[in-house]
Order: sequence, then C-alpha cells, then structure tokens
Amino acid sequence: MSFSDYRTALVTGASSGIGAAVVERLRREGLEVHAVARSADALKALAERTGCISHAIDVTDRTALARLAAEVEFDILVNNAGVDRPKKFLEAEDGDIDLLIDVNLRAVLHLCRLIVPGMAERDRGHVINISSIAGNYNFNGNSTYHATKAGVSMLSNQLRIDTFGKRVRVTEICPGRVATDIFNHVHGNDPSIRERFIDGFELPQASDIADAIAFAIAAPVAVNIGHMEITPTLQVMGGLQTAKPQTAGKPKEPRS
Repeated sequence: MSFSDYRTALVTGASSGIGAAVVERLRREGLEVHAVARSADALKALAERTGCISHAIDVTDRTALARLAAEVEFDILVNNAGVDRPKKFLEAEDGDIDLLIDVNLRAVLHLCRLIVPGMAERDRGHVINISSIAGNYNFNGNSTYHATKAGVSMLSNQLRIDTFGKRVRVTEICPGRVATDIFNHVHGNDPSIRERFIDGFELPQASDIADAIAFAIAAPVAVNIGHMEITPTLQVMGGLQTAKPQTAGKPKEPRS
C-alpha cells in the first residue's frame, strides 16, 4: 500500500519532538491526522501550523481514547507517547513503575485493542510502534523503562501473528539518541541537560524518524518493514564491563 490507500492517522505524544514531526510528515501526504497529547496549547499551535485535528487527551484516559476510536476509522496508528523516570531500579518507587507501565505499555496495548480489529476487518492498516533501543540493549538507566519498551517490541511482533492473513502491517521503530526536547522533560529544564545530551553531538533529528516512518508506510502492499533501528552513526550499544566486589560485600575471614 502507499499513502493513497490510507485516509486517517492517529499519532500519540504529538505535541512535540518525534510525535509532532510525524504529524507534520503525514499531513504533507494529505492524510487526515488526529494528534493526541496532554498539552492543549502545544496541540493548538501544531493544528494551526499543520491542519491536524487536535485532541487534548492523556493516553491513560481509556474512556476518551475509546470514544475517539469509535468516532474515526483509523488507517494508521502511531504509538509514540512515552515517559521515563530515570533512576536506578533499586531506588524506584511504585508510582514510577505504575506511570511507565500505564503510558509506555498499557496505553499502547489498549490503543491497539481499540483500533487494530477495525483494520483487520477492513483488510487495511498500518501500526507504527515507537519503542527504543532500550527494549533490546542494556545501558545505565531505568530498568522499568527497558521492560516497558521490550514489551512494546514483543507486541509489535505478536500483532503480525494476530492479524495474519490480513493486510495489516506493523512496524517497530527503535530510536537511539535523537535531538529532541525529551531530555529536558525527563531530566529537568536546565541548560546543562542540553549540553549533556545534545550539544556537540551529531544526532538524528525528529524529522529523520518521521521520514523513516513515511518510508515504511509508503512501501508496496506486499512489503512489511517490521523493524527499524535508528541511531546516530557515532553511537553504539553495549560495551563489556566488569566490576570488583565492593569491600562491604566481602565475606568475613573465619576465626581460628
């Protein structure tokens, strides 16, 4: 299928960053794009700039999402909304875990539950799940975030099985570091955050991710681009580390 086979799209986390870039890219293809995010002001500005239809909805509001899914037949679903609480898992609080599961995984599951059956019935649709390299690789950070993104990755694979025999395509986009304002949202709005994560690095832009999504959608009907890992050229995953035992953890010497 190409863009001409689709009419409507739903993009979550659309108020900024990758989500906003995806909205802009899909609007350029002539699609009716419904943009979902919590920030009404940012969505209003996006709608004025792109002509998208804005919905100030928190993706954890299942009732509001169900109402929207019942009102519009979506041909494209872009699950982009996500949050993080970057702290060591040994210091995690129950609220941190609940929030990440609710936004990063549970909302994705429910949106797929609400929208994908209609795609299968119409024999037409494309699901774009934006996960993260954190779903596939280990690095310093929040283990809960890694776990939720791994869940999105497995869901993306499983949806292909659940919709087998139907022209419903599923693409998982796994970004590495991208030059967006997500770091300020997560770590605090301080100039040092941009210096730590953005300034001086050669990074993909949000528009690069949007172009990759457009490439997957524009592929012929016989082609499903299932997985795209997009990282900076100067970023690698992994790296072997070995630690010595901490002094406090050493066993006591036996007494004679």
